[in-house]
Amino acid sequence: MSATTTIAIPERTTGNGTGLLAVLFIGFILSGIATTIVGPMLPVFIRKWSLDDGQAGFFSSVQFLSALVGTLVSGAWMAWRGYRPSLVAGYALIGYGLAILNASTHVNALAATAAFGLGYGLITPGTNLYVAEAGGARSASLLNLLNFTWGVGAMACSPLIAMALRNNRLPGLLIGYAIFGGLLAFALLFARFGPEKHEKPATTETAPVLVGRGVTVTMATLFFIYVCMETSIGVWAAEYSRRIANGITNMTTLAPMFFYAGLTAGRGLAPLVLLSMSETPLVLAALSLTALGTAVLIFSTTLNVTIAGVFLAGLGCASIYPIYIAWLSRWYGAQARRIGGFLFALASLGGSAGPWLVGTVSKFSGSLRVGFLVPLLSALLMLCIVASLRRQTSQ
Repeated sequence: MSATTTIAIPERTTGNGTGLLAVLFIGFILSGIATTIVGPMLPVFIRKWSLDDGQAGFFSSVQFLSALVGTLVSGAWMAWRGYRPSLVAGYALIGYGLAILNASTHVNALAATAAFGLGYGLITPGTNLYVAEAGGARSASLLNLLNFTWGVGAMACSPLIAMALRNNRLPGLLIGYAIFGGLLAFALLFARFGPEKHEKPATTETAPVLVGRGVTVTMATLFFIYVCMETSIGVWAAEYSRRIANGITNMTTLAPMFFYAGLTAGRGLAPLVLLSMSETPLVLAALSLTALGTAVLIFSTTLNVTIAGVFLAGLGCASIYPIYIAWLSRWYGAQARRIGGFLFALASLGGSAGPWLVGTVSKFSGSLRVGFLVPLLSALLMLCIVASLRRQTSQ
């Protein structure tokens, strides 16, 4: 018989947290930019240093391996000093990394990528877990709105990069991002986080949740595979579109924007959908849509069809990850901070592995289409896992 743990769901955060939530939501716009900027920059890097697909995919590996370190450090800091240290340091590192991304050498560009990747890893667990606690029973809806702001940044990243490249203003844009990061770090340095929460017995309002070890392993697998899938599509969308169009155009540079436009639109609509649909059926439908969009992408022969596939894949991805985080907060209560550090670290590892796998499969098969089987198989595998998880948790 598998061991189980009885855990209380954390109470809804009350008090003067509205201003802090506003800062965290605004900050996630910069997080979206930092997480996705490698995608629209990848064709530039490939042309600038004559990189092959394996070398190009290594940028995302560096970014998310650094994020893995950041999530581990964040977990330790949250247990020791609360949310503030990792959030302040994270936004400072994001600003610094983005400021020096337009480097003259390949090695320095990788170092810049490592810096903002480390910063992203530092801010992600604390931001998501704080907002999940604040959301209470409606945590899935609030987390979708938080990640909606992340999507705004991700969606804006590609057109801003395209505009900056066209007008030779890339250094100025990156300095602007750095200033944004510095202001966020300063605001969080003096923000009021309130007293730290501690585990409490269940009340009549929040019944305990029983989770077995198998559920923890399943959640870890889902965190890893999801980020592997999302980053695979987002990072390679611009380069795949360039090859379909036989050259860099404004539309190929903007291809990641359509992925994140679908993702952002879906996260904006998710709270409304959750009023009439429970979370697990929504995740199953979303994974099916992601698989469909990726299949359209693989079989596309024109740029318009490619863009349609990218958008559908993004729309499918929209609500999946926020709901995973809501499950983490609800099922593990006060222990979510400790377990969450491990799960977010696995998510970062998935982000590192996904684009690298696509690039490696593409290199050895001679086709980036074949490389996109990685996110397609990821979506299909998660469909099976979530269906199994539904039976384990009676969701």
